Amino acid sequence: MKSRFLAPLLLALAAVLPLRAWDYEGHRTVNLLALDSLPAGFPAALRDAAARERVAFLAGEPDRWRNTNDRPLRHFNGLDHYFDMEYLTDYYAPLATSLSPFRYEFTAQMAAVRAKSPEKFPADEKDNDRIKYLPGFLPWAIVENYAKLKSGFSYLKVYEEMGTPEEVAQARQNILYIMGTMGHYVGDASQPLHTTKHFNGWVGANPKDYATNKTFHSWIDGGYLRKVGGLKDAELRAKLRPAAPLALDGAAVRDAEEVFKVVMRFIADQHKLVEPLYEMNKDGRLSGNGEKGMEGFPVLSRQINLAAQLLGDLWLTAYQSAPVDNFLKNQLATRKLQAEAKGEGKSDAKPKSTKKKSEK
Repeated sequence: MKSRFLAPLLLALAAVLPLRAWDYEGHRTVNLLALDSLPAGFPAALRDAAARERVAFLAGEPDRWRNTNDRPLRHFNGLDHYFDMEYLTDYYAPLATSLSPFRYEFTAQMAAVRAKSPEKFPADEKDNDRIKYLPGFLPWAIVENYAKLKSGFSYLKVYEEMGTPEEVAQARQNILYIMGTMGHYVGDASQPLHTTKHFNGWVGANPKDYATNKTFHSWIDGGYLRKVGGLKDAELRAKLRPAAPLALDGAAVRDAEEVFKVVMRFIADQHKLVEPLYEMNKDGRLSGNGEKGMEGFPVLSRQINLAAQLLGDLWLTAYQSAPVDNFLKNQLATRKLQAEAKGEGKSDAKPKSTKKKSEK
């Protein structure tokens, strides 16, 4: 969630409450559903009970990083949780059709636009975290973690063939860490309010009189579902399809740059739900009161499933498309040869005589 959001319920209470949406329990649910979507061919060691709990716990890690007063971390981490689509038209229109999949290149593109029209970006002394006028980096956070995961699978395959048990265990722990934290960002991408400047009440011109209260985000994140009894785990799993390799325009994705396009399309689709959410809130369908107030339930449940499906697809694609890390393979082969040579040297050496000169 954005650093600007009202904090969700204390994590200490989360375990005793029903499944909710995008607070900690909801992010856990996304990660666990994604694990359940994986096929039998996905490494079993990454799906056992201990691995499941590790991945589920790490679903909340990026939000835990928000609980700090250190501005460098608040600046870096906060921006990874959202992408405000309106900023592409409000401030960076020239970039709308040419977003770079490279984070720092995109940053340079924004800087160039700001340099041409500095009057559109006045300084704000209240901008303590230095994030104003930045749309966020959510799609980059997802794709960068995807690439890290793919790299992790590349070297895990080599360690499983040629490494020590300790190296295999460490490599698997690295992968679980990436899977878990990556899941948080995918979960954020399915929450429509993470795709808009209207993330916590409507801002600016408001001809339709949408809610402007600063509790709307927390209501969507968990308040509404908490009121209506929480998500239904069995129903979520029943609607879960098996994970599948990612495709772009009908063809299998070839690299992380194409994954970026898939993720951007996903975020753009979720952005289309922003105004409908405000409309549902306005007419009582998100109130949780009576039959009409329950109409928001399937909408939010669907978003949780969408996040889990995309996450499972990302994990599976990273695993299946990861090439063998040949550099590491050569290193381990050299290590093996050196160890064998060292061992052979010891075995071929003739034992020294233990007789004293006087005994000869």
